[in-house]
Amino acid sequence: MSEKRIRVVLAKPGLDGHDQGAKVVVRAMRDAGFEVIYTGLRQTPEQVARIALEEDADVIALSSMVGAHLSFCRRLKPLLEEAGLADKLWVIGGNLPAQDHAELRALGFEGIFPTSSRLDAICDYIKAKVQ
Repeated sequence: MSEKRIRVVLAKPGLDGHDQGAKVVVRAMRDAGFEVIYTGLRQTPEQVARIALEEDADVIALSSMVGAHLSFCRRLKPLLEEAGLADKLWVIGGNLPAQDHAELRALGFEGIFPTSSRLDAICDYIKAKVQ
């Protein structure tokens, strides 16, 4: 019997057009055996919540490089909760100043991965939390 693969929806929020790092993370996650749905650029909170629900995601992941991560996550949190996705793992990576980490965690983003994070550390964290 095959083991269920972890399903990750990885989104680029808002006007962030920097997607090279996100694509590298997507590739690393796929290499680690995850099923990854990459939403592409310029997603709204409503789109992220809808896609995560439609795709039956185990993990909702954001890649943010432009500094709008707190406002986006503040808008996304109630949408994920309303969609019944509060029990899923929420993670975020990118340009995330240390002073924002506590608020991101308070918003429900358990996994926080600044740009210097190792790809295997991201994948190992997700594996440990989801399985």
